[in-house]
Amino acid sequence: MFHHFKMLLIGVASFLLLSASLLVEATEKGLFWQVEAPNGTVSYLFGTIHTDDNRVTDFSQPILDALKAVDLFVMETQPNSDPANFMMAEGSLKDMLNEAEMGQVKALTDFHVMHLSQVLTMKPWLLAVVFSQSKPQTPYAQDNLLMRGSQDVGKPVKGLESSQEHFSVIDGFSMDNQLVMLRMALSLTGAQKETNFETLIAAYLKEDSDALLALDAEMTGASLPKDLWQRMRVRLLDERNVLMAARAIPLAQQQSVFVAVGAAHLAGDGGLIHAFKQAGFTLKRIKK
Repeated sequence: MFHHFKMLLIGVASFLLLSASLLVEATEKGLFWQVEAPNGTVSYLFGTIHTDDNRVTDFSQPILDALKAVDLFVMETQPNSDPANFMMAEGSLKDMLNEAEMGQVKALTDFHVMHLSQVLTMKPWLLAVVFSQSKPQTPYAQDNLLMRGSQDVGKPVKGLESSQEHFSVIDGFSMDNQLVMLRMALSLTGAQKETNFETLIAAYLKEDSDALLALDAEMTGASLPKDLWQRMRVRLLDERNVLMAARAIPLAQQQSVFVAVGAAHLAGDGGLIHAFKQAGFTLKRIKK
């Protein structure tokens, strides 16, 4: 059971990336950067996408060399170990959804190899994370493999967010809002999920933030009420960018670090690329 809950957590980052990576503003393209502090300390900044697709998990030699060279691996969120973070405080989905929706939930529960008794008491937004995926999640997503790779070469791991901070991003939305998110996921066909995934992967492989921006209205934003989408944008991207920059920059000033965060958090005036430049770092793009 605990192993399966860990697999669900993998989906959380995927949802935050899918909902936020489509928000990036046009900026310098590139997902892998060398960042040099004013004192000469060299670190690395890498934009991830949460999938186990081998098109993004076959890491280049520059990435592997950077992992070995740094003192500390810094990931977006500290790994969670409390299954209670996945569950509603009270209530059951069978009392919140109609018969047709429950039929969809049961079918997707089987598809993602989950237990219905657990699914019925999970937070609706988290189910939206899982059910929006085109295939069941595995432990071998890109960001997780980077963490494991850093551990294999003896590097300590630190999260920019605690697991509680990570979950609170969406936990703060009302149950009605969370059910809107879940119903959006239930409305997607298998073909739509696969198309969305391939479109996102293609933009990522081109390292093209402009293309990611163009996906905004086409994918997530157009599927949600405008006011909910705007609030999600602020919570998922704007506020988290401020937090991540405030924590990542001091670390990179003190020691050599490899910072791996969702690609959404790199671009735009509020992104980490701009934040590192504003802090006096010299940035050099590396082809990944």
